[in-house]
Amino acid sequence: MAVTFQGLGAAAALSLSGSFDPNRLHLPCRRSLSVTRLSFVVRLEERIVSGSNLPPRRAQQLVSKAVATKADAASASTASKPGHELLLFEALREGLEEEMDRDPQVCVMGEDVGHYGGSYKVTKGLADKFGDLRVLDTPIAENAFTGMGIGAAMTGLRPVVEGMNMGFLLLAFNQISNNCGMLHYTSGGQFKIPIVIRGPGGVGRQLGAEHSQRLESYFQSIPGIQMVACSTPYNAKGLMKAAIRSENPVILFEHVLLYNLKERIPDEEYVLNLEEAEMVRPGEHITILTYSRMRYHVMQAAKTLVNKGYDPEVIDIRSLKPFDLYTIGNSVKKTHRVLIVEECMRTGGIGASLTAAITENFHDYLDAPIMCLSSQDVPTPYAGTLENWTVVQPAQIVTAVEQLCQ
Repeated sequence: MAVTFQGLGAAAALSLSGSFDPNRLHLPCRRSLSVTRLSFVVRLEERIVSGSNLPPRRAQQLVSKAVATKADAASASTASKPGHELLLFEALREGLEEEMDRDPQVCVMGEDVGHYGGSYKVTKGLADKFGDLRVLDTPIAENAFTGMGIGAAMTGLRPVVEGMNMGFLLLAFNQISNNCGMLHYTSGGQFKIPIVIRGPGGVGRQLGAEHSQRLESYFQSIPGIQMVACSTPYNAKGLMKAAIRSENPVILFEHVLLYNLKERIPDEEYVLNLEEAEMVRPGEHITILTYSRMRYHVMQAAKTLVNKGYDPEVIDIRSLKPFDLYTIGNSVKKTHRVLIVEECMRTGGIGASLTAAITENFHDYLDAPIMCLSSQDVPTPYAGTLENWTVVQPAQIVTAVEQLCQ
């Protein structure tokens, strides 16, 4: 499939002179068999992006509080810091736009990424600026347009493929596993696949089981693929730019509940290391490893832990494959205790792989067994209270730290 769409992908991105005719009617794509259902989801997603209030629920209040914890800490000094404030989805867009300005080989493809601006508005305005062929609206055919992106990457382009929802990319699993991750090897190094596959995932607010997928565990075993997860506007932009410039295929995981997180980021250009973890909070008593949305649940729990006399060290691992074992190892050698907090499923998740890596490399430095808090191995319920029960909450993190530090 990648070879079949190779020529089409090359033609789409090389025709850089394409412009948008505002008089031409644009009809966003939708799955014909589930128009009502998907339209509801898109409208719900638009409400989340626009910041409108959803019906109050305990789970929503908890998440909002967790995210606000970070903002409150920085609010006093935000006004005096250099740079500019962006929401996370705007930071992703800014990084993508800068790379498209810098390199004419960068192109975007996916469902509704054009004049609709993407389901979470990450690509809003890019079609008007760069034209319909560099920002290519595709049919609802994930297997086809992912293969087209891989074929385009084989010709030297740098496609950014958006999955409207990460769960939909399961339809493109064959392309991602058999072609995206392996073509560099199976071609004897003749082809590089500099492609970025990105999109929203994670447990949202009553989006149902099929729209609450966490695919990190699905993709981590594929050889040749790098995986990163953004958690702040700053690292979202830096990781986006680094992923686009990488010669390897990169999957960038974004969380649906973090798109409206606001942060001041530098005016000058910066690019982050794809294989480097972030030290969020230095500490002495225990190492807490986390990523994506769970970073904020951990930081909320950290406030309670500090009040109880504990000094946790919090690391956002960011690079899900490969792990930054240098940063992680130095922390383990200092604290001698490890707690992993993830939203991924417990069985075969990122936490399981991380536990194995720490055990193999730093077992002699551990004074207690590694503990991993993960989502339950069940489909995510639609009911808000049940959905809340399936995901790790700050109170569970506090209890786990107390047990490990006894």
